[in-house]
Amino acid sequence: MNRTVIVMLSLSIAFAATVLIGCSQTSSPATSSEMSASTVTNREEKRTTGQVKDTSFIPVVADPDADATARDVLISARNARQAPALTEGTWYNAEPTTLENLRGKVVLVDFWTYGCYNCINTLPALKSYDAKYRDKGFSIVGVETPEFDSEKVPANLKRALAKHGITYPVITDYNADTWRAYNIEAWPTIIILDKQGRIRYTHIGEGAYDVQENVIKTLLAEESTVANVTGG
Repeated sequence: MNRTVIVMLSLSIAFAATVLIGCSQTSSPATSSEMSASTVTNREEKRTTGQVKDTSFIPVVADPDADATARDVLISARNARQAPALTEGTWYNAEPTTLENLRGKVVLVDFWTYGCYNCINTLPALKSYDAKYRDKGFSIVGVETPEFDSEKVPANLKRALAKHGITYPVITDYNADTWRAYNIEAWPTIIILDKQGRIRYTHIGEGAYDVQENVIKTLLAEESTVANVTGG
């Protein structure tokens, strides 16, 4: 074998070794310089849980000084009052029921009427809550308390429910008996009950949607047994 052949053979062997080393360095994600520690953590979390864990929710802390009539705060279970019964009316989107039958669920009671512009503006948020939490122990009951005689016509209410895509239960309050029992002053008024049927949150008017959703999530996470103890 002459010298030229030997040199060419040596160069070929060196080139092949370089290619193999390069492949071994780029084929393993664990050794790539482009992969950050956070990416590894995120991928591992997705692999084990199916999704990245949501750490954005912070439970609402009850105000120990808020009395049973307080608004826009989470009332402590100890200070909260039992919600009055819903008076007789016509039910839509559900069979007739009672708040007693809904014990064990977090219940949002919406005092509204379809002729109220502000009430209509709250519906996207309410429907969002219903879609997210209905299967997690949450229910909405719309109490339709008319302001005008035209709002007491059942056919008009049916059209309004269809028009606005309301699928959660609604009960009529044509004599305003439930309205008075809850001391309601304006449309719309949102009241959120805990699993024991106690009034834990009240808001009048539009807005505060993020707060309401956090109250819902807080009360869903609240254990009924704990609520019983703190309720006195």
